[in-house]
Amino acid sequence: MKKITKALIGAILTAGILGSFASCSKKESVVVKLGITGAAEEDIWQPAIASLKKEGIDIQLVQFSDYVAPSRALEDGDIELHACLSRVFFDSEVKSHNYHIQLIGNTLFSPLKLYSNKIKSISELKPGDVIAIPNEATNEGRALKLLDNAGVIKLKSGAGDNPTMDDIESIPTGVKFTLLAANLVPSTLVDVTAAIINGNYALDFGIDPKTAVASETKPATFYWNLIAARSAELSNKKKVQLYDKIVKAFQTQETIDVFNNQYGGFFSPVGWEIDELAAYK
Repeated sequence: MKKITKALIGAILTAGILGSFASCSKKESVVVKLGITGAAEEDIWQPAIASLKKEGIDIQLVQFSDYVAPSRALEDGDIELHACLSRVFFDSEVKSHNYHIQLIGNTLFSPLKLYSNKIKSISELKPGDVIAIPNEATNEGRALKLLDNAGVIKLKSGAGDNPTMDDIESIPTGVKFTLLAANLVPSTLVDVTAAIINGNYALDFGIDPKTAVASETKPATFYWNLIAARSAELSNKKKVQLYDKIVKAFQTQETIDVFNNQYGGFFSPVGWEIDELAAYK
């Protein structure tokens, strides 16, 4: 009887030790909600998501239908990161709303392009034709610079990097403009002569970027897309380490392969050589 009791106690202790070891060795996954806009972003983030999952980091993508909501959600703590805005648009939002959020990494450049169902080249534009452009401050500025470079309009000298309609000096082509939220512009293609459409929305509407009549070409720094986080989180070393892993998981050849293989090079990597978190490590 004593032998059985000792054996039973030993078995219980062994089971308890093994159970405790298993419990300790099992890692809890860290969930990070990351804001994006457009279906293409879901594809682009898949390699990073798969890689991070192996490290116990569960990236949950949160879709937004416009470019304004992500920064508000980040400021309010509804998401922990977002990765869908250009630097210039992001800076404008932060300044306008006094957000406490900031850049932590660079992602990609996605050019604005001019599309049309009615013309094949700029030379076909005639007086009275209507071009739809996005009305958000920075997208509008990018659109106007695109049209200036294409010869559709002429901007005043010194118009700067983010011009407005007031900076138009002349319109040699005689076209008119209709301004709409960026996510609404693609639906106007059936009605207007041409429309300037952001890359992710063009892809969502099934528009082939190769059919563009004109396009942005040089990826100026202020047009780079970024990853942003709440500024207060960067005083936490563990958070900085976590965010650094996420940024680096995105900035890989696997992501570039998605750019090239799934989207024909429509997206390109920018600023990956810059460690935007260096000061916080």
